[in-house]
Amino acid sequence: MRFNTYFLLTEKDVPEYIREKLDFFPSASVLHCLEIGDGNLNYVFRVFDEETNHSFIVKQAGPETRIKPDLGISTKRGMIEARILSLQNNLVEGFVPKVYLYDPVMCIIVMEDMKYHDMMRTGLLEHNTYPHFADHITTYLSNCLLRTSDLVMDHKEKKNLVCEYVNPELCEISENLVFTEPYHNLSGCNSIFPGNDAFIKREIYDDRRLHTEVAKLKYEFMNNAQALIHGDLHTGSIFVNQDHTYIFDPEFTFYGPMGFDIGNIIANIFFAWCHGDATIEDNNKRYEFCGWCLSTIKNIIDLFKDKFNQLYELYVTDVMAKNPEFKSYYLGKVLENTAGSAGLELIRRVVGVAKVKDITSIENEQKRVYEERRCIYLAKELIFKRVQYLSGADYLETIGKITSKVIFNKTVRTINNEYIDTLLS
Repeated sequence: MRFNTYFLLTEKDVPEYIREKLDFFPSASVLHCLEIGDGNLNYVFRVFDEETNHSFIVKQAGPETRIKPDLGISTKRGMIEARILSLQNNLVEGFVPKVYLYDPVMCIIVMEDMKYHDMMRTGLLEHNTYPHFADHITTYLSNCLLRTSDLVMDHKEKKNLVCEYVNPELCEISENLVFTEPYHNLSGCNSIFPGNDAFIKREIYDDRRLHTEVAKLKYEFMNNAQALIHGDLHTGSIFVNQDHTYIFDPEFTFYGPMGFDIGNIIANIFFAWCHGDATIEDNNKRYEFCGWCLSTIKNIIDLFKDKFNQLYELYVTDVMAKNPEFKSYYLGKVLENTAGSAGLELIRRVVGVAKVKDITSIENEQKRVYEERRCIYLAKELIFKRVQYLSGADYLETIGKITSKVIFNKTVRTINNEYIDTLLS
């Protein structure tokens, strides 16, 4: 029995592991394995039988981060991920992969293969659009957030879940990389693109008012055990095709503010907009893709509000919470945190150590400088005025304003502002 003591699997080990642990494949089948992960923390493999096309995903938690090998991290995070995927399958069946096994010795999850889907970030970098995504992601968000909150759950049961999903090591990563390092560079790991050095110093490092608002958001993140959040919801944590969406990789999950998840996905759609804006040369294609990004941002906010309100009426039973004015207040606070969290994600992906390909793959240096500035300008508007962002239209109006503020390509500016005007009319 090779797998009674923890070690990191290789592609050669995975078929043997699957045969020993699960009766998935006939004994005569020839299994193949490919490592497919591109994340910072884990090792992800697809094991498959070419003849039958049956396949599964094997995900192993490593003892240190891949982005910074000297940073150790507990391998027990996989247990939290396996539990949360099982819980979410009860809330939004079909939107998260099924879990077939969690192995606490090898720190491995064996789960459903999301084949026939693309990682969303990869698809967006190819400027693909996904007509049902806003509907799917808001179904996931509204159900997984509202229905794991005190608004719906028995209060004692919810408090027990808060304890079960305490996730201090990964929360510490977020507290540092999202809320602290981008503003102070304490560890010296921030990376500023040449041409934006003075801009980042002025707009981020030296802006004490910004630091105050980020500190408020940091302590809300640390102390508001509102709902069981994904904790790292970006387009690299989503597999998608034209008809379906999977949300996965929730190892950062814990009880935190709902808006952190919603804001993260808003920011990452904006990154896709920036990439399309900078790299698509054909005006019609740029209009189509960037327009889809803008409408998706708008629809995510508005559909989430609609679904939240519908589920609120369906599931909330507490007599105090059923007060209509309280519901409006509660949703308003979620939307306020959403805007602030979107701003945090925009800043940390431009300034911090964990960047996104949407921005780093922009080859034209001048265009990248300007797209990064757009992200920073939008981020600061969202953070400073977060109480004002109550609808999708509010986001589009600000995107139009910051697009005009950072003038690089007047044709692009005109096309996108015309599309914003169309969506707001």
